[in-house]
Amino acid sequence: MANPPPANAQPGEGGELHQTASTPDTRLTTNHGVPVSDDQNSLKSGRRGSTLLEDFVLREKIQHFDHERIPERIVHARGSAAHGFFELTESLEDYTTAKILTEVGKKTEVFTRFSTVAGGAGSVDTPRDVRGFAVKFYTTEGNWDLVGNNIPVFFIQDAIKFPDLIHAVKMEADRGYPQAASAHDTFWDFIGLMPESTHMVMWAMSDRAIPRSLRMIEGFGVNTFRLINAKGEATFVKFHWRPKLGTQSTCWDEAVKIAGADPDYHRRDLFEAIDQGDFPEWEFAVQLLSQAEADALPFDILDATKLIPEETHPLRVIGRMVLNRNPDNFFAETEQAAFLPTNIVPGIDFSEDPLLQGRLFSYQDTQLSRLGTVNFHQIPINQAKGCPFQNFQRDGHMQTQVFKGRANYEPNSLAEAGEEGGPREDPQGGFRTAAVAMDGEKVRLRAESFADHYSQARLFFRSQTEIEQAHLASAIVFELSKVSLDHVRNRVVANLRNVDEDLAKRVANGLNLPLPKAAKPAVDPIDLEPSPALRIVGKYPDTLKGRKVAILVADGSDGAVVASVRKAVEGDGGAVFIVAPRVGGATLADGSTMAADGQLAGSPSVLFDAVAVVLSDDGCAQLLNEAAAVDFLRDAFGHLKAIGHTSEARPLLDRAGIKPDEGVVDLSTAKAADFLPPARTRQWAREPGVRTLA
Repeated sequence: MANPPPANAQPGEGGELHQTASTPDTRLTTNHGVPVSDDQNSLKSGRRGSTLLEDFVLREKIQHFDHERIPERIVHARGSAAHGFFELTESLEDYTTAKILTEVGKKTEVFTRFSTVAGGAGSVDTPRDVRGFAVKFYTTEGNWDLVGNNIPVFFIQDAIKFPDLIHAVKMEADRGYPQAASAHDTFWDFIGLMPESTHMVMWAMSDRAIPRSLRMIEGFGVNTFRLINAKGEATFVKFHWRPKLGTQSTCWDEAVKIAGADPDYHRRDLFEAIDQGDFPEWEFAVQLLSQAEADALPFDILDATKLIPEETHPLRVIGRMVLNRNPDNFFAETEQAAFLPTNIVPGIDFSEDPLLQGRLFSYQDTQLSRLGTVNFHQIPINQAKGCPFQNFQRDGHMQTQVFKGRANYEPNSLAEAGEEGGPREDPQGGFRTAAVAMDGEKVRLRAESFADHYSQARLFFRSQTEIEQAHLASAIVFELSKVSLDHVRNRVVANLRNVDEDLAKRVANGLNLPLPKAAKPAVDPIDLEPSPALRIVGKYPDTLKGRKVAILVADGSDGAVVASVRKAVEGDGGAVFIVAPRVGGATLADGSTMAADGQLAGSPSVLFDAVAVVLSDDGCAQLLNEAAAVDFLRDAFGHLKAIGHTSEARPLLDRAGIKPDEGVVDLSTAKAADFLPPARTRQWAREPGVRTLA
């Protein structure tokens, strides 16, 4: 590390978390009554060393947490998934022996599951939340599970705090609500006391947490891993997925209304895209760092609350993933899929990241509870497909294999007598752990290099466009407006002053609160170079590919205009959805019938990326007093979407309060192609006129 900053108060600042118990009755203990001296840090072999298996406090806490819910996942319960393939396009042979990362051109079967974190299996798709991004590679050397999120950092640095984080963000224990929402007292109470969470909160309050589609989210391995080459040399690696459709989001009001219009919006979008042959695709990229490069970073590479800016260490694209087949059975595949960070292959290894170290235990333990058997690896979706799996593990609940012979132990010499002796170790090709030196006393401490909790939060906020900064500040105002405890709101705003003074002022003004004194950080934050790669706005692909345009028609509509809009949209890669007042469709001006894909009341504009309203005078008159028609346009305009319209539809636009701008295109005087440029993006310049932002 280059000049590691000192750290005294861990993990919070101001000593709020280390409160001394006044009597034995108030002491925190294990389930067996053993007093706990430190509930903030797992036991490690040195401050930056691996977490030790003997840490019974960590194991008991996480194990109890892992078994709190059955059979639903405790986190990431609501998921959608698909089958596909991974193809390597550039070899990393200099860095790893893993065949999945060295055999260029080879296609490997994958199963990928996307999920929300906080909500239950029956919650909606579009809350403000982190999205899980888990990929199971069925490689020829065994299954490799890359289990990450759509955000590159996490809330906590040490896995021992994970049960506390999830307890805080889940439904409050006494009342059982809110579901799938972080806008409540317990979450923000926890966040205010955990400055290390500040960077992740910036991401969670950004537009990244309300994605337009699962096909349009990035994926990150989050933790730092190692690659091991044939010489036994280790290289740090960060894994990235980049969607070919670009990273896109919704507006907050839009996300809320989508939840009511279609709770399965993301799940339906993914399923229908694959079903129609519009296969989602991601680039697979890595950031590679030597030990010397890692040591030169202004933060600790083992700290999961930090990211490595692309501007200083560019991404190296080495492959692609295509999802091309929907599950045949949701329960058997999507629900029973078990992803384990411990599933790695020879040539890939772990780092001492204390969050990762806890995950290595937690995921396996959770599957034993959720799937009810040590044999969950025999469920078809979890089976190794690229190679056989064979060992001397026997019996147990739901054992489906029939083993022959009497060799169920190793070593054995039964083969010398002509009997089946079973599999043997592979000293050459088997998995080998990186030869990383371990030194240090056993401690429950956080490394000093983990102490800077605000610099990267500041980096993220200041890297956003003005539009995204306003959205982020407004999201925090909304969330804290749901918090009933004054001291919690004040503490959060006090922490925000260490991120950005203007951000703190905007949030305080939005809540009509006096600006509190800034919290004292363990380490003063520093100004880092902005990273434009962290933005979304201004980076939408210049195409409608992957997006959907609604055309509202009614009796008397001009079929030729509808046809011209359809041709333009589909020619640009987009899909068209015909909406009519009645599901049976509409009778056009030429007397023909146009079938409808959806009824107006059940197909609001929040479900589409842009809208066109093709109406006759009579058709418009019939819709002027129809709330669903007025809302169709009002919401599209408020959500900054392009609106195409015939001149006859103008009275309906007036009723909806729509003022002409570059995103409102008169199809009676303009060509259908003129509708495409505004339809490919959002009309950000419109936003100040339709809503108040912090």
